[in-house]
Amino acid sequence: MINTVRIDNMDSLFRMISEQEYRDDLGRHRNLFVYRGQPDADFELVTSLMRNCKDKRRELEPCILRNFTKYAAIEEPSIERSVWRQMIFGQHHGLPTRLLDWSFSPLIALHFSTAEGDMDQMDMHDSAVWRIDIHELHDLLPEKYRQESKRVNNTVFSVDMMQDVCDSLDQYDKDMGNQSMVVIEPPSVDRRIVNQYSFFSVIPSDMEDIEGFLNKNTSNTYKYVLDKKLRWQVRDMLDHQNISERIVYPGLDGLSRWLGRHYFVKS
Repeated sequence: MINTVRIDNMDSLFRMISEQEYRDDLGRHRNLFVYRGQPDADFELVTSLMRNCKDKRRELEPCILRNFTKYAAIEEPSIERSVWRQMIFGQHHGLPTRLLDWSFSPLIALHFSTAEGDMDQMDMHDSAVWRIDIHELHDLLPEKYRQESKRVNNTVFSVDMMQDVCDSLDQYDKDMGNQSMVVIEPPSVDRRIVNQYSFFSVIPSDMEDIEGFLNKNTSNTYKYVLDKKLRWQVRDMLDHQNISERIVYPGLDGLSRWLGRHYFVKS
């Protein structure tokens, strides 16, 4: 099921960002939760491929990846050898893909939840942070994926692990159906992926309703709804803690976005 928690004060926010569990075997506080921030609580969990290609995505996805690889290989030759690299590099540069972005950091997710394109809308609607449990999703994977994970002693899949267990999207779709999905950690291709602590879930073609899948098959999925009255306070706190575009998008573009908000005059 999807557990919905409303965040309308800073105390409840702190509980969300400090929910690591104590592990007796390590003597440390750890978890395998990943988070996704969305600037409007009413936005559904959908991939950019779903939004862009709608019911034509099955037939258009191979065309998109093939042409991306044809033109992008001069910049990154490794994408020719792996469909997983094609999608990750494409997603990183705005290509419509079946990947859904997540972060290991709840603060990064909060950044995206409060990074409003039109800042006059910041206190006009609630936003959201989604949380999924990688351990829980891992237990739903087909046997050969769990065996690969066991072989390398890692619950989160890398590009190389995915290539070893499944080298095509057709095979992936057959393996997963609409009953499971892999969470993959991308290679550290630049500072943006590193700074965002990025992860991706690979959505199978048959999974038409991501939220429906999570509601039916998981018990540790949470949707934190951030009250619109709190968004500016959270946004200013994040900027003060240096969780802003300066870090999330290193370079002049990120700096310019941050400065635009820093000097924004509220109506």
